[in-house]
Amino acid sequence: MIENVPFWMWIVGFLLVLGPLVTLHELGHLLVGRLLGVQADAFSVGFGKELVGFDDRHGTRWRISALPLGGYVQFRGDMNPASIPDPDAPAEEGAFQNASLWRRALIVAAGPVTNILIALGIFAAFFMIIGRPVPVDAEQQLTVAGFSEGSPAQAAGIEVGDRIVTLDGDALESFRDLQQEVMLHPEQRMDLGVERNGEAMSFAVTTMSHEVEDRFGNVSRIGLLGVESAGVEYDFVPQGPIEALSGGVEQSIDTFSMMITGLKQIVTGQRSVQELGGPVKIAKFSGEQLSLGWVAFINFVALISLNLAFINLLPIPALDGGHLAFYAAEAIRRKPVGPRAMEMAYRTGVALVLALMLFVTINDLASLTLFG
Repeated sequence: MIENVPFWMWIVGFLLVLGPLVTLHELGHLLVGRLLGVQADAFSVGFGKELVGFDDRHGTRWRISALPLGGYVQFRGDMNPASIPDPDAPAEEGAFQNASLWRRALIVAAGPVTNILIALGIFAAFFMIIGRPVPVDAEQQLTVAGFSEGSPAQAAGIEVGDRIVTLDGDALESFRDLQQEVMLHPEQRMDLGVERNGEAMSFAVTTMSHEVEDRFGNVSRIGLLGVESAGVEYDFVPQGPIEALSGGVEQSIDTFSMMITGLKQIVTGQRSVQELGGPVKIAKFSGEQLSLGWVAFINFVALISLNLAFINLLPIPALDGGHLAFYAAEAIRRKPVGPRAMEMAYRTGVALVLALMLFVTINDLASLTLFG
């Protein structure tokens, strides 16, 4: 039975996810800018018309704006909220463009880094409080106990009792590792290394594509081998601060890796562009996770925080990654990119981001039962 989450919970969840994450992202830019002597003229949560605001003692205008789909810091010398340099701005103290290259790079990188640190902190806190899943019997974890109907692993020659030890040459530590990697690659060839009666063997397996539906009716396409583990039990073992932090780093890296894989599959046509999500889907998923309780919701916040960092680090002009790409070019050329070329690139980047936002919003609406 599909559970229906009330629409008000979508709104509350959306605001509780994006509001703090966007604010902290922009605070990262602002605080590092102030630390490095750059003046911020405006700090906005949301875009468009100002709804409410005030000026602080540093001369920064803090505002909440009408369109709650992001935010920005406008530093002195910026032409607009997209941080396009103003070629006609006077060379004044505290202007962003007058700061040294390394200072500008640190200020721009501070936003995505803040989002990464938020996710890392959430994962580490979970490992400390709830514990990290540890296989009860690591040996049995990767031992094949059975097969599903139409199992590609069985068709490739794998047998009950075989122990899967490697995937595409990489060693496996648990059945969870195998699942996470295979799920990302439906209908793809993989090389499985197994142990059978002490003998090492290798099998080429093409994963099957399978659609799964969660309790809210969300459908995902995943890859499956069709194998059943002989040891499925896990213990949740609380970690110390150092271990938890290390686990948080690993979890963040794994999540980034999944994002890169998903984007690559969409670009190459292995996955449909309909799997891209925008603000409507974020609101829907936020409400659904909120309905499951605070643990599920806070974990979702960590995932969205990493998504914000990932998107902002893409080398698209007008995003943080685009600024960093220009700074890298400046470091190599030992002089800034020309103002005209930079302005055109940023305007193109803004148009691209707006077009993408429009596309994913239409995509989101079309996927809802109400419209689709």
